[in-house]
Amino acid sequence: MARIAFLGTGLMGTGMAGQLIDAGHNVHVYNRTHERAMPLVNRGATLATSPAMAAQDADAIFVMVGDDIASKAIWMGPEGVLSANLKPGTLAIECSTLSHDWIEELFIAAKTSGLDYLDCPVTGLPDAAANGQLTLFLGGEQSTIEKASPYLEVISSNQLYFGPVGSGTAYKLIVNLMGSIQIAAAAEGLIAAERAGLDLELVAKSLGMGGCGSPQVARNAPLMVEGQHEKDVLFSTKWRLKDTDYGLKYAHKLGLNPQIGSATLDAFQGAMDDGYSASAETKVIDALRKRLPR
Repeated sequence: MARIAFLGTGLMGTGMAGQLIDAGHNVHVYNRTHERAMPLVNRGATLATSPAMAAQDADAIFVMVGDDIASKAIWMGPEGVLSANLKPGTLAIECSTLSHDWIEELFIAAKTSGLDYLDCPVTGLPDAAANGQLTLFLGGEQSTIEKASPYLEVISSNQLYFGPVGSGTAYKLIVNLMGSIQIAAAAEGLIAAERAGLDLELVAKSLGMGGCGSPQVARNAPLMVEGQHEKDVLFSTKWRLKDTDYGLKYAHKLGLNPQIGSATLDAFQGAMDDGYSASAETKVIDALRKRLPR
């Protein structure tokens, strides 16, 4: 079996790395907070004290972190992956949701270091990651995807190929911006229903089932009605704002100026400004309640 480095063991990364361990691979894990990697160590992974140490002699390197800053530290920090003595042709598989500009920069750096780079953002909740049921948005050379296929099939049930490096991230940013818009729109709809005196549980259920429904609306509208924004947080306001921001920046890069997207960014920024960074993304409904005219 292969030696695999898995860097970033948050909710999603832990599930993905766990699948690779269960498949029999020799998995070396790194997380900035070492304690968060211990569940994987208990399952058989080896804990590394730096990204470079984890990546040494690896056949494939997976990264799953929160944003550009964390990704840059993992790959290009003083003890980052690219400071290690890596085997030519090592797979570099970046699964994080990152800005398009950084993906392009990272691809060049990885290629210069002799790595086979794959653009591989994912979609799915932590339980999907833990069960190998993610969907992957792939961008890269077909030969690289074929080489990585034995590992990708372990962590996912569906792989969508969009084209060259950067195209997987392009799609991920587009779809996440749309998701942010849907969440904010559901919040505004529920506020309107609240003022109209409607049964909000029925409204939330109907929104998810109706013509304007989507998986985002079906999942988040009932959570907004429950108001349990601090319990079992799967995706926080901080990360929703980040995704919305990266999506808008990519749209601007394409020469677009999305008005609905910009208003959505303002909504989640309002939630951040109100101190809801660690709350669930559904907390945006309370931020909007404060700001909509009465």
